Amino acid sequence: MAPLNDSLASVIDVIESKPLGVSPTKPISQPNCFNLSQGILRAKESSPILFDVPQNLTFTPFSSHSISSDAPLPVLLRVQANAHKGGFLGFTKDSPSDLLTNSLGRFENREFLSVFRFKMWWSTAWVGKSGSDLQAETQWVMLKIPEIDSYVAIIPIIEGSFRAALNPGEKGSVLISAESGSTQVKESSFNSIAYIHICDNPYNLMRESFSVLRVHMNTFKLLEEKKLPKIVDKFGWCTWDACYLTVDPATIWTGVKEFEDGGVCPKFIIIDDGWQSISFDGEEPGKDAENLVLGGEQMTARLHSFKECKKFRNYKGGSFLASDASHFDPHKPKRIIYKATERIQAIIEKQKLVREFGEQDLPELDEKIKKFSEELNAMFDEDGKQESLGSEDASGSGMEAFTRDLRSRFKNLDGIYVWHALCGAWNGVRPECLTHLKSKVVPFEISPGLDASMTDLAVDRIVEAGIGLVHPSKAHEFYDSMHSYLASVGVTGAKIDVFQTLESVAEEHGGRVELAKTYYDGLTKSMVKNFNGTEIIASMQQCNEFFFLATKQISIGRVGDDFWWQDPHGDPQGVYWLQGLHMIHCSYNSFWMGQMIQPDWDMFQSDHVCAEFHAASRAISGGPVYLSDHLGEGSHNFDLIKKLAFFDGTVPRCLHYALPTRDCLFKNPLFDKESILKIFNFNKFGGVIGVFNCQGAGWCPKEHRFKGFKDCYKTVSGTVHVSDIEWDQNPEAAGSQVSYAGDYVVYKKQSEEILFMNSKSDAVEIILEPSSFDLFSFVPVTELGSSGIRFAPLGLINMFNCVGTVQEMEVTGDNSIRVSLKGQGRFMAYSSSAPKICNLNDKEAEFEWEEETGKLSFYVPWVEDSGGISHLSFTF
Repeated sequence: MAPLNDSLASVIDVIESKPLGVSPTKPISQPNCFNLSQGILRAKESSPILFDVPQNLTFTPFSSHSISSDAPLPVLLRVQANAHKGGFLGFTKDSPSDLLTNSLGRFENREFLSVFRFKMWWSTAWVGKSGSDLQAETQWVMLKIPEIDSYVAIIPIIEGSFRAALNPGEKGSVLISAESGSTQVKESSFNSIAYIHICDNPYNLMRESFSVLRVHMNTFKLLEEKKLPKIVDKFGWCTWDACYLTVDPATIWTGVKEFEDGGVCPKFIIIDDGWQSISFDGEEPGKDAENLVLGGEQMTARLHSFKECKKFRNYKGGSFLASDASHFDPHKPKRIIYKATERIQAIIEKQKLVREFGEQDLPELDEKIKKFSEELNAMFDEDGKQESLGSEDASGSGMEAFTRDLRSRFKNLDGIYVWHALCGAWNGVRPECLTHLKSKVVPFEISPGLDASMTDLAVDRIVEAGIGLVHPSKAHEFYDSMHSYLASVGVTGAKIDVFQTLESVAEEHGGRVELAKTYYDGLTKSMVKNFNGTEIIASMQQCNEFFFLATKQISIGRVGDDFWWQDPHGDPQGVYWLQGLHMIHCSYNSFWMGQMIQPDWDMFQSDHVCAEFHAASRAISGGPVYLSDHLGEGSHNFDLIKKLAFFDGTVPRCLHYALPTRDCLFKNPLFDKESILKIFNFNKFGGVIGVFNCQGAGWCPKEHRFKGFKDCYKTVSGTVHVSDIEWDQNPEAAGSQVSYAGDYVVYKKQSEEILFMNSKSDAVEIILEPSSFDLFSFVPVTELGSSGIRFAPLGLINMFNCVGTVQEMEVTGDNSIRVSLKGQGRFMAYSSSAPKICNLNDKEAEFEWEEETGKLSFYVPWVEDSGGISHLSFTF
């Protein structure tokens, strides 16, 4: 074994110097699991992983690498213990270049799971059996090696100023491409441009691999090292799908009020795109762009001020406190959106005719566009007349007064986030306005690696105008100026979008890696100073660069594409199949992103045709739950919302983040016509499996886009078993003090059935209609001492994550047990016998018990004084 670096060596010295009686834990040197010889990379001395490995490819065992890392002791020990399981791949070319591609070898007839970028910002899962089946811009690939009961991950990483990705080659070969993003930054040789690791457990494989990379690169931190944002177990509302760019104080006030009136007030809100001071090139520098509605219209605009735009500046302190914004018509945002949609559809129709037939004289369409534009402007003019409504007091104006009034009126509201792009606005900043930041407009150059990605309106618009890029030397000042202002006016955090822009504007700044390092360092420092070090949601960031360079402080981020309530390309079935697609993005991206950030499954709308489908997944996702409901009567399904969130705006969050079950990892639950998506998670007193029929759509490699596959939108069947839950992944398993009997009670959400299962039981057969789901909660059965009473609390079964409502459970004798839970509704437990006495908050309560099923149930009210916590006790 090569000498340990100073950091790890000091750790071992500390371990060896423990007092007598403590078992020594110094790792024993073991031979590396991989061997590269005669053009074959083998694992565990026998199994070939890659054939035809070129002579210019090198393999270097991890344990021989010199490391200097600030990783905490548990991570260092884990990495050292598994050092023999992995190593680095490198290659050398004859001449230096800013973009180099090399073969890693080939594999065929091996099942793999991978994740690739389908857009600049977004990634998703892909499966196959050959290196040629990979998609362009693959972020990692995991191979199944059944002959040695193992799994192998190949992860392209960052070395020096180069970032790597995998690509498909011919005849089963796997290609690696290393790119600097600047023609001024060239290299010809790499020692560690990819990492390869082996493990007998696919979940541990990812944990071990990214732990190694955390220590090796020392440029990011694992999720386990960081604090989560305050919103992670809260219910919230985002303005985006509700009103798009028309967002204003009256819209926000009315939206929060509607939720409060419905019985669940949001604990946080996200004021999405539409609040900033932006304008277009050629317009008056200090004047805001006006009357913007739909996403896309703003994507060539730039930030001209850190302060809020006129719509928010004009808010007068106290003006809504008396009126409750009663003047505002809640249906108006939707009407404006529909009118703007009519206008844009007419414009697209005209552009299509001009493009396909060369038609220039189209008076009917011109008249229609003019008519829609006038009607739209009239709607905005009407808004302008209402600006003076309400009374002004002496408490100021603008965003500061508005956030203060919001919190004053809605006592439950805590977090107020705002949206901004990584570079300020979609197209950065206006250099002539924010002169102190040394910014300039630079061209947006798309990486050749994205040639096979999906067409994207955002990319097209940014290419059209370029990015107003703040000089990297001013990155910290840029973020601190913006965030310190926001914090001073009552904003508690930010949703930051469009992260991957940096890769395309790095020509003059040392390449994409160096530019990203500088920007992310400035962002991290600003987070710590202004947003408690935690209150940032990362979005449009699903590239390995972000995870390896930006996550020292960021601890939560989106793991899926946007929630699309309908297909923007016009497929009427998209209202269904896009929802299953979203589930797949989030589930499989969590497999790797969850090592570094808490997965955020994005918002959805509670009145959508697939709202319950979405709600069930969010309930067990392990992240925050937030909606983007429109305003007005009929826009909210409060019965559904109350299955997700408590009255106080918190949610019964699972302990971990949801992951696909092992039997789903190498399947295609989108269009193989047979597979169900199964995801699992943990609660304090059990586990949960969600099953979803996502069939009906998927990635089309030939067309480079997602599309519906109608012949796949069909009923599918499968099984569920307690062993589908990877119990050893439970972060609190080691701390459990409850003694279980080995049996589990299984609660089926849709049918309210109770089943019994253990490791030897047959699996439960399930059948799911298209776009349907079910939830299975597994609760270990507890035996009460010598009495033989068997008991398992299922929690409040009116909630999707019912077992998540159980806060504590304690066996208090041979014939008694106590349970604490949060919420209101119908409590249910399995009990092998009827209790003699059931107490609810120290008062005897009536209960129902079914001898045939063992169902024990009664109603639990919300207890305001205790924050919704109720105390139950059962004596047998």
